[in-house]
Amino acid sequence: MKLLAIDTATEGLSVALLLNGEITERFEVAGREHSTRLPLLVPQLLAEAGLSLRQLDGLVCGIGPGSFAGVRIGVSYVKGLALGLDRPVIGVTSLAMLAQRALIEQADAVALAAIDARMDEVYFGAYRLVGGVAQAQVDETVGPASAIAPPAADSYLAIGTGWGAHREALLAALSTAPRMIVPDALPHAASAFAIAAPQLAAGQGTDAARLVPAYLRNRVALTKIEQQALRDSRR
Repeated sequence: MKLLAIDTATEGLSVALLLNGEITERFEVAGREHSTRLPLLVPQLLAEAGLSLRQLDGLVCGIGPGSFAGVRIGVSYVKGLALGLDRPVIGVTSLAMLAQRALIEQADAVALAAIDARMDEVYFGAYRLVGGVAQAQVDETVGPASAIAPPAADSYLAIGTGWGAHREALLAALSTAPRMIVPDALPHAASAFAIAAPQLAAGQGTDAARLVPAYLRNRVALTKIEQQALRDSRR
């Protein structure tokens, strides 16, 4: 199976290729340069593998949550490729990618993936490894860090930028301190293969028109009144 995965939902930009069981990836912290860097990294990675786009069996897309602009860039790019190539596509969330990467090495824990959502909130999800695949234990959500509701577990792995921005509030919501905290972790497209490849192999991929972002939040920013209220609450 030959699959291409792309994730641009956060400041991290990653492009990964699964070729006959082997994974290669290009990852960089691109800031706001996703739209210019992505069209360069994809052909580079394919050229190094000696592949053309037409040889791909399917595509995997990071669908967020994360930066609204970043999510749109990745989803739009993959949609365009999938439509032009007439290939199936699978969307994988940023939180699931974070969890998958953490759980591969510590499979007996529950991964608590949190991405800083700004506006004093986090994107949050909790996962266990089942059959080598990170499976959600609660619905992915967005809200104040103090309001997260993790499932009961003997051991937690804390991963993602939400833990860097809201560490104390997130820790206060837990009954047990995490075994590990990685506060600067970003999603990697390579992690999406463990989740998406079995689905594509089973013929469960969708057409490009059905690929949609997982924003979790409907608004990008607080109003001026809400911003002032938030500042006042911190005094």
